[in-house]
Amino acid sequence: MDFARSNDTTNSTYPPARSRVARTLTAMLLAIPLLSACAPPSNISGGVLPGVEIRDYQGQRLDSVNDFRENSIKGPQHVDISTYRLSVMGLVAKPVSYTYDQVLSKEATYTKVVRLDCVEGWSVKLLWEGVLLSDLIDHSQPAANAVTVVFKAYDGYTTSLPLDYIRSAHILLAYKMNGVRIPDERGFPFMVVAEDRWGYKWAKWVTSIELSNDPKFLGYWEQRGYSQTGIRSQNMFAQ
Repeated sequence: MDFARSNDTTNSTYPPARSRVARTLTAMLLAIPLLSACAPPSNISGGVLPGVEIRDYQGQRLDSVNDFRENSIKGPQHVDISTYRLSVMGLVAKPVSYTYDQVLSKEATYTKVVRLDCVEGWSVKLLWEGVLLSDLIDHSQPAANAVTVVFKAYDGYTTSLPLDYIRSAHILLAYKMNGVRIPDERGFPFMVVAEDRWGYKWAKWVTSIELSNDPKFLGYWEQRGYSQTGIRSQNMFAQ
């Protein structure tokens, strides 16, 4: 605007040289805050902006990724993704160890709105995005007598789910919730979306998927009196 205005006044008398210098310096100083405001935040690199959490999806109001209570056995975990590996092992013909990027780049991804119900009495309904556990398992060719999938976590936590249930319910191994990467404290890099099961079946910080022939495997909380099946519509305690 200043440049256009100066063109409109080419026939007017110019101010003294000292006045022009003072005005130029003043304009430069005033421009500095404006230039700073246009600069990208210093904590963003490579032009990648943080995701924005989705709170409404297809007419459904979602809870927030912050609407969780911290109840993990050793507190929030922070996984070094550069050394992280996800193992598929046990009763399989082809054991494999994946990096985080390999899982995301090689597997088809799916989204699903699922409610997590904790035995403590609170719930969250979120949009989950991830890969099918059955796809990862099938790549490793499970044995005919494999009936149980045991999950092991970065903090030593364990739980299990029936293989038939994982297939029939299309259970996800999630890496996003509400459109953003799962936060460290929520289970990054991967969390089991065990729909219709109590929250202790939703393993976080998953490092191992192990196929077993033991239908009565007892995980961390199951050893402490909680139901081995963890079905939400049934009593949460062992019968």
